[in-house]
Amino acid sequence: MIIGAIEAGGTKFVCGLFETSRPGEKPILLLRTSIPTTTPSETIEASLAWFGSAGYRAERLGIGSFGPVDLDPASPRWGYITSTPKPFWRDTPLATFFRDRLDIPVAFDTDVNAAALGEATWGSGVGLSDLIYITVGTGIGGGVLSGGRLVHGRNHPELGHIKTGHLPGDTYGGHCPFHRDCLEGMAAGPAIGERWGARAENLPADHPAWELEAGYLARAFAAYTFTLSPRAIIMGGGVGMRPGLAERVETLLRSELAGYVGDLLPLSGEDYEGYVRRPGLGHEAGLFGSAALTLAPA
Repeated sequence: MIIGAIEAGGTKFVCGLFETSRPGEKPILLLRTSIPTTTPSETIEASLAWFGSAGYRAERLGIGSFGPVDLDPASPRWGYITSTPKPFWRDTPLATFFRDRLDIPVAFDTDVNAAALGEATWGSGVGLSDLIYITVGTGIGGGVLSGGRLVHGRNHPELGHIKTGHLPGDTYGGHCPFHRDCLEGMAAGPAIGERWGARAENLPADHPAWELEAGYLARAFAAYTFTLSPRAIIMGGGVGMRPGLAERVETLLRSELAGYVGDLLPLSGEDYEGYVRRPGLGHEAGLFGSAALTLAPA
């Protein structure tokens, strides 16, 4: 079976075609491409053109999208990107464009929910029915798997917009246009750049930015641990995958938890990979996860 997948990001749409033959096996990535995210019409048409010329016909398509999005299958706006601050993309019927033009079933979720499912299926969350995938990059977003199923509820989790308060000595006001000093406003890539006057990737390992970054993430991860009780938190994204950050966050997280939920030890019979861990699928978690959406039970 040929599966199409789109990781629809605010900077680029990563499109892929996979082949899968046996249930549960990791699919083979046949082809992939990256298309800049400009206007909806330009980006969608370029993506459709790629699928049309790739030499394979997908039988189904999975889309993991930046948001917020409407995930209610009973809603007339299912498949829409809704109240996004991304210019031109507000109220875009993303999933229905692809469903109608390709004439195939489309599975649709957030990019981070897709990545969470991908990591649980083929990455560093294999065997875990309860986990969080959080991406830390241009923005911060999180997907939640609970009892083996992705969490939706009223809409979908917005883990990047919880309030963390200011760490001692930090006078930075915050970057988020909605909430200013939520987690995304204090710890995403643009906040690091504004606070320190340099892009995150250009800051050395011993720069004080990283202790502050780990501190904000640890506060947020404590809140997630208390409320959602995951068995692991998988941290991806350009900032989140920086070497050593996951380990530092876990160290500070233990202090935040203060032993209240017990030590973050491995489950019985499990090799300890870290409670806060890097994605096993690396930067492809979202693309493989979008493919996994098409294989998940309804």
